[in-house]
Amino acid sequence: QVQLVESGGGLVQAGGSLRLSCAASRSMFSIYVMAWYRQAPGEQRELVARITVGGTRSYADSVKGRFTISRDNAENTIYLQMNSLKPEDTAVYYCTAWTSGSNYWGQGTQVTVSS
Repeated sequence: QVQLVESGGGLVQAGGSLRLSCAASRSMFSIYVMAWYRQAPGEQRELVARITVGGTRSYADSVKGRFTISRDNAENTIYLQMNSLKPEDTAVYYCTAWTSGSNYWGQGTQVTVSS
């Protein structure tokens, strides 16, 4: 079982920055992949960024060059640094983790970007 707790969402103007955090309840060395997804109203949930236990990163095309996913193994936490935010980045952002045979989700954190 893995509990995930997100934080760091909020309201920001276009062009601004936010950093999201996701704290896991156990060592991330037992978690194969962690990722950030987002879901805007009326839209499907979409992958934003992911990072493997080995540190390999990947991003959605819409956020490449603006968002950076990172991990702190000592704190069992991953981060999503979001720069040059756009109104279309407005969504609930969810942290998720995959272990051997299981998938876990956090409760989500709202990010609102005003124009």
